[in-house]
Amino acid sequence: MNYSENDISTVIEGCKKGDRLAQGKLYKSFYGAMMNICVRYTKNEADAMEVLNTGFFKVFKNIQLYSGSKAAPYTWIRTIIINTCLNFIRSKEKEIVTGAINSGDEAYIQPEILASLKSEDILQLVRKLPPATQAVFNLYVIDGYTHKEIAGMLAISEGTSKWHLSEARKTLQKQLKEVM
Repeated sequence: MNYSENDISTVIEGCKKGDRLAQGKLYKSFYGAMMNICVRYTKNEADAMEVLNTGFFKVFKNIQLYSGSKAAPYTWIRTIIINTCLNFIRSKEKEIVTGAINSGDEAYIQPEILASLKSEDILQLVRKLPPATQAVFNLYVIDGYTHKEIAGMLAISEGTSKWHLSEARKTLQKQLKEVM
């Protein structure tokens, strides 16, 4: 079967039939975007690659469940990849911090400081956060989930989710001050 760059629905149908060429095309089509997600949730490139490949294994294993009428391919694959990242974090997490806050002062980071940093520098700072705190930060700030959604995804309370976000912001603010 010959697959064009733009015909993702044909590629998905090929994947549903177990066509290796189609699977390769789907992997290549979404590799960059999904790898970026994995890099944000892990501590190093090797872990990111492990999570990415595990996530795509799940994509191919469950491709029969995909329905274009329910979600775009990007959204469906992204959900699987994020959940795989969270599973990876849980498997590596030795000690889960369960502090909780209902509200509090948010750490403030001056825009000039952020503007002077490269995205790689910010990523390295985020990667230094404890795994659960890093996950909450990514889910809330980058991926746009609510604390209620995060609590359900990570099996923690909403207050704990808020605490992790507050800790992430405070830690990042402290790290940024040290860098500057």
